[in-house]
Amino acid sequence: MKRVSVIVPVYNMEAYLSTTLDSILASDYGDFEVVLMDDGSCDRSPAIARSYAERDPRVHAYAKPNGGVSTARNAAIRLSTGDYILPVDADNTIEPDFIGRAARVLDREEDVLVVAPTSDFFGDRTGIWRLPKFRLSLLARKNIMDNCAMYRRRDYDRVGGYCEQIVTREDWAFWIGLLQHGGRVVRLPQVLHHYRIRGDSKRVTHRHKLHSVIDKLNELYPDFFRRQLYGPLRYRRSWSKLINILSYPVRYSGEKRKK
Repeated sequence: MKRVSVIVPVYNMEAYLSTTLDSILASDYGDFEVVLMDDGSCDRSPAIARSYAERDPRVHAYAKPNGGVSTARNAAIRLSTGDYILPVDADNTIEPDFIGRAARVLDREEDVLVVAPTSDFFGDRTGIWRLPKFRLSLLARKNIMDNCAMYRRRDYDRVGGYCEQIVTREDWAFWIGLLQHGGRVVRLPQVLHHYRIRGDSKRVTHRHKLHSVIDKLNELYPDFFRRQLYGPLRYRRSWSKLINILSYPVRYSGEKRKK
């Protein structure tokens, strides 16, 4: 049985952290740890994290100055000991059988790099989160997976972790780095992850920063975007491939002849 490290970055989550931790600790998997990294919270989150660590040896609570979710996630993973990594946000919850189901897929299928759950929403919105089937060409234009998905630690090391210069949709950059050269993604059909929707969530408040994310993605993965979109990811993301074809007709026709 491979050890799983559940990674929980925490920033001002006193209202939700206990619910999240209770859901993780209810897991029926035999060998897992929970690594909490507080990212400079100014509420009771650190005290809640320490209280869980004091009464459950599977929980390890750490803290660092505020630097953003990528820095917190990277710091927690560096302190973890698992063969498999599962990030879980501090306001979401998982089902007891998620860790075991995902780990068994990674155990038996070497060509699978990521095992994702089916997710649903709760809080300010409810319903199933209907994400499209994974395709690299689609990943090049939009983030089609939540960060709550299991992968191997060796692949995290190969990618170099989460980009600490990206303050939102940092998991998008990570998934591109992990999957740009191939590898399967398995989405489990069961609803095993519950995503809390709230008005002050990062997904809502950071939408205006998307242009800077796109700029950084183009800087990090130019070859990936050339292969998938014949040029850079554009601010009008869904039009990227067409814009690139029209902008660079000579290069496009040359690349088509090579295929």
